[in-house]
Amino acid sequence: MKAFFRILSYANKLNTRLVFFFTYSFLGIIFGAFNIVLVMPMLDVLFKETKDAPVIPPLPEFAVSTDYIIGVFNHYFIQIVFNYGALNSLLFVCALIVGCVILANLFRYLERVMATKIRVDLVKNIRMDIFKKVTQLHIGYFNNERKGDLISRFTNDVNEVENAVMSSLKAVLKEPITIIVYFYVLFTISPQLTLFTLLVLPLTGGVLAEIIKRLKKQATQSQESLGRILNILDETFSGMRVINAFNARSFVIDKIENESGFYRKTSKSMAYKNELASPVSEILGVTIIAGIIFFGGNMVLNADSDEILKPSAFMLFLTVFAMIIQPAKNFSNGITSLQRGTASATRIFSIIDQQPVIQSKPNAIELKSFEKEIQFSNVSFAYDTEPVLKNINLKIEKGKTLALVGPSGGGKSTLADLVPRFYDPTQGQVAIDGVSITEYELESLRKHIGVVTQESILFNDTIFNNIAFGMPNVSEESVIQAARIANAHDFIVQSENGYQTLIGERGSKLSGGQRQRLSIARAVLKNPPILILDEATSALDSESEKLVQEALFNLMKNRTSIVIAHRLSTIQHADEIVVIQNGEIAQRGTHIELNGQEGLYRKLVSIQSAER
Repeated sequence: MKAFFRILSYANKLNTRLVFFFTYSFLGIIFGAFNIVLVMPMLDVLFKETKDAPVIPPLPEFAVSTDYIIGVFNHYFIQIVFNYGALNSLLFVCALIVGCVILANLFRYLERVMATKIRVDLVKNIRMDIFKKVTQLHIGYFNNERKGDLISRFTNDVNEVENAVMSSLKAVLKEPITIIVYFYVLFTISPQLTLFTLLVLPLTGGVLAEIIKRLKKQATQSQESLGRILNILDETFSGMRVINAFNARSFVIDKIENESGFYRKTSKSMAYKNELASPVSEILGVTIIAGIIFFGGNMVLNADSDEILKPSAFMLFLTVFAMIIQPAKNFSNGITSLQRGTASATRIFSIIDQQPVIQSKPNAIELKSFEKEIQFSNVSFAYDTEPVLKNINLKIEKGKTLALVGPSGGGKSTLADLVPRFYDPTQGQVAIDGVSITEYELESLRKHIGVVTQESILFNDTIFNNIAFGMPNVSEESVIQAARIANAHDFIVQSENGYQTLIGERGSKLSGGQRQRLSIARAVLKNPPILILDEATSALDSESEKLVQEALFNLMKNRTSIVIAHRLSTIQHADEIVVIQNGEIAQRGTHIELNGQEGLYRKLVSIQSAER
């Protein structure tokens, strides 16, 4: 229940709305119960028990009890019987029943309106909390987690929680009140028969509890399996070219077939247990009613016993008890739904409770401007236990360009990722203007850094919105100027709708060079003093590379740049070139210095020259 109440805490104005919810529920139950209670005097009329009553009973003294309500009703009802006859009395009771039904349904409607308000606010707030938390998590988290599983938690798990909330509010919170009210009515009718009922009811609860107990584990397995299915779908749709090129269609079909088979097996088992709860509770309920009929019928027929039960009271008892069966079934179904919702909530809270590895310190200072240098001091880094960088010492002065080259997997990108704090060093520190970057407020740090990667990260939106991404209130003139600097303006104006052209998912309607130039335009518009270029031209053809390289030169003017390059011809202008091999600095110097000495850099230049 702890997870359930935590879920409820996401609803707006929860306490006020729960008060209204319980008030409306209680009033709906009370007026619903009156419908049943009013049947008894009507039966007495039919059985001629009030018609021949010698005197009108006096009004009872006020008390908060069913006996007081019944006493008041009998006083006026028998008075009506004597004054207007049995037929008019029945008409009065019928009108009263209709009035109670109208009021009961009015309050039930208001109760459902309140439950809906709680549900829709809760779902929206949970989704926003998940999304905000995910955007705070460090880059390494997404390398370890499946994207499909994260999407599943955002969609399917939240849907399960939504269903659980609706079922729980109506069943787990409301139905116990209904059952208590009805049992109170039963006690006023016949305490002996009610005690007999309470002795046999635990049998139903025990059987249902065993069924429900087995659902939670399977609910978790089901949601995890659905997350894996979504991940396979995402990978398949993204990699359709590779799948077709390698004739791997049967492989991915088998992969999703196996996962879908597991999901089917788990879902089927859950459905069987879920569907079993209702008929089992109904069978046990009818069995209990049969026992009540036998036990209560014996009380009615045994006229010599002190425990005499009038026929009308006995029929009313059976009617009220039958009314308890549906709330009891709803309660058991609500518990079942709550188990599924709790399993989903556990998966959701595992993300929400995830503490960001990279975050600002409580008293972090704002980086207002970049003035002097970036310094790496004895920096080492490891993914888990695998070392990637070892004792790196570097200084990048403001306005200078540092190029990082070397074999793939040597740690170049990881070194650059330390500057915007995508990761933090495991040893040593990175400092800006003599202050460790961990002391700066994270958002103010990243405000001073622009990143252009090998893979152009674009969004399914217009060209204008992709260039102005994350920068509110940007003028059209500023966006056009940024596009001109990035050599993107010409192809943009030739597009179907110019700057308002939709570029498709991940920029699929554009060429590789066009996508990269939009990424550069975005960095130009941000106008950061520190620039990180991570192999920004390595995936392009020669013509696109020339246009992009020119755009990069424009972007790098008067900026401090860290350039990771595969094509060494693009970084010969760098103020310093650092060769990274196996996580260590193997060589450093200018292009002329490094090319004039034996070492890895000269070897790489020779290889690329031979390839041309």
